[in-house]
Formats: sequence, C-alpha cells, structure tokens
Amino acid sequence: MRIERSQDAREVDDELFIRKVFESNPQKGCELLFRRYYTNLCNHAIRFVHSKEAAEDIVGEIFAVFWQKKLYEQIEISYRSYLYKSVRHRSYNYLKMQVERSDSLENAYQASSGEQLPDEVLHYTELHQKVERIIQQLPPQCRRAYLMKRVEGKKYDEIAAEMKVSNKAVEALVSRALARLRQGLQEDWFLLMLAGVLAHIENGSAI
Repeated sequence: MRIERSQDAREVDDELFIRKVFESNPQKGCELLFRRYYTNLCNHAIRFVHSKEAAEDIVGEIFAVFWQKKLYEQIEISYRSYLYKSVRHRSYNYLKMQVERSDSLENAYQASSGEQLPDEVLHYTELHQKVERIIQQLPPQCRRAYLMKRVEGKKYDEIAAEMKVSNKAVEALVSRALARLRQGLQEDWFLLMLAGVLAHIENGSAI
C-alpha cells in the first residue's frame, strides 16, 4: 500500500510540475509530457491493437492534436487521464476501421450492422482479456513468434534468425496462433471479426 501511495504521489507531483511548465513555456511542457508518457502510452495501445507500429501512430496522433489544438489549455482532468482515455478511444476506432476496410469480413460486418454494438468499454475489456488469455495458452514457440511479429513488429526473416528456424516455420507458427485466436473468439462475433482482421493484415504483410 505504501508503494501505491508513493506512485500516486509521484504522478501528482509530475502533473503539477508539467502544468507549471506549460504555463510559462507550452512547447517545453509538451516535450516533458511526451518524454514522461510516450513509452507507457505505446505499451498501453499495443495491448489493444497488438501492433507496435499502429500503437506508435496512435500515440503520435494524440500528441499532435494535443499540441496543435492547444488542448493543454482546455483539459480540466489530469493530462495522464486524458492521454490514456484518448489511447483507448483511438485504439477502438483503429480496430473498427480495420474491420470496415477488410474485404474478407465485409459480409459478416454487413450482417451485423443492424445490431447495436456493445459499449466501448466492454469492447476494450473483452478484447484484452480474451486475446491475452488465448495468447498465454499458446505453445511457447508459437507464442514467441506471434508476439515478435504482432507486438514487436519484426519481419519474418528477423524472427527466423532470432529463433534459428526457417521463414516458413515462422509463418506456420504465426498462422497457428491466428487460428487459435479465431477458434477461441468464435462465440463473440465482434472479436471474431477482429481475429479475421489480424489474419487479413498478417497475410498482407507476409512478404
């Protein structure tokens, strides 16, 4: 409990310090805010979109809008709370956009378009919990290959060199992981579509 209170106190101190810097030098304040939260926000986004590159784009866009629209002058809640909430919101929009852009899922999406989508919070929670559980249950080599590809953003040849296997073996391991995801998410149409999107993206980047 003491550790938790200490962390909370440090976050409050950081927030107050950064806000004071913003008052005198907004550019410097934004630089401090970026250095303080960028890495953690990217890691947070990865838990939803399972792509390092997409996560970095999402966080980068959030900071760009934050600066360009001078949101630091308008936000009444803590900057930290605003940034994490923005990451979750943009991650959800990113996933929904991937579904809409996926030709292979067009029919499934149209069939469900008349239904009311669950609350966004449920999307975040179910996506995170179910996908994380399935990934943790994968065989070690299969899980390692999948995480290196989808989370770390490495290419097949890089993964093959690190794991000391062939490119084809890596492709097979990642495909097996995606198949497990589709199978594990088959009871939930929304998450099943997301699993299909992962496969669609994966097949498109296999070269």
